[in-house]
This record gives sequence, structure tokens and C-alpha cells, in this order.
Amino acid sequence: MSDPATRRIVVIDGHPDPDRARFVHALADAYAAGAADAGHSVRRIDIATTDFPLLRNAADWKDAAPVPDVVAAQEAIGWAEHLVILYPLWLGDVPALLKGFLEQVARPGFAIGEQEGHRGPAGLLKGRSARLVVTMGMPALFYRFYFGAHSVKSFERNILKLAGVRPVSHTLLGGVEDSAEQRAQWLDHLFDLGGRAE
Repeated sequence: MSDPATRRIVVIDGHPDPDRARFVHALADAYAAGAADAGHSVRRIDIATTDFPLLRNAADWKDAAPVPDVVAAQEAIGWAEHLVILYPLWLGDVPALLKGFLEQVARPGFAIGEQEGHRGPAGLLKGRSARLVVTMGMPALFYRFYFGAHSVKSFERNILKLAGVRPVSHTLLGGVEDSAEQRAQWLDHLFDLGGRAE
């Protein structure tokens, strides 16, 4: 019998550069280590090493069979109770490769479905929660209050909540290149979040 205090977690490392020196990779490692240390079950998806084509038309999105790496990602997400998605803010939004991955994974029949007698899609990933962890060069408060954290809100509303994922929490880390001491504190924070499966 499984422990009701443990959760099934998928950590999606959304940095498109496979260079392990990237801070997002270290944050993903810290979260996964904290979760595993606390007894949670953890699976990883690393966007930088996931092989998939970019979608170029609606027919491919609706009808084309997903490639094996996308099928494996869908299986992991379907297994999960909690999703943790980490990425750097690039040009005010998610990196293109992460967006391409999300388009591949969030296909009709997996993430969204049709509601009979209702307008709009049905979220097929209900029962899952998520946390978005976003790194950026600018101060996080500036991004949150001046820019309104627009890309994070869009991600939450237009992808996660559309698919039925809620609640969605956010961790915004600004000025990531400014201080090694601050980065160490953030790694500790992600380890703690992993331990709590938040």
C-alpha cells in the first residue's frame, strides 16, 4: 500500500541548452533531489535532450501520431500528480523549444478534449497540480509588477488550466546572475519545495 503522504512528480526542465552549467538545470536537480529524499516518486523530462519536430499546421497537431519522445512525455505526465516546470525567461516568454514541446504534448485526446453539449474544451489532466519556476535577469518584482508576469499568467491560463491542471503556483527568481550566495539559497529553497512536493 502506497504512502498517502508521498506524491508522483514529474520535473520538466525547460532550458533548451543541454550545457549542465545552466542554472535552471541545477534548480531542477535540487527540486528532484529534495523530492526523492522525502520519498516522493520522481520522473524527469529534459527538453534539451528530448527529440521532437516543431508542429507546422493544425492537421499535424490534431491527427499526426506523436513521436516516441512525446509519447514517453505524455505517459510521464499522465502518471504524475504534480508537475514542476522550470525555464528561463527569454524575450519575456518561454523559450521556443519548450513552447514547441508543449504544443506536441498538449494534443487533443491527451490534454484537452471536447465537451458534449458545451462550448470550449474539456481539461483532461484534472487532478494534477503544478509549479512554474522561472529564472530571469531582471528583478522578479519588476517582472511581476511592471510587466504583470504576463507570460507566466498566459502559461497558467492558456496551457495548464485549459488542460485542467490546478492549482498552479509560481516561483519567480530574478537577477539570477547577480550573486552566488543568492543562487545557493534558491537551490536550498527548491530542495525544500521538492521535499514538500509543492
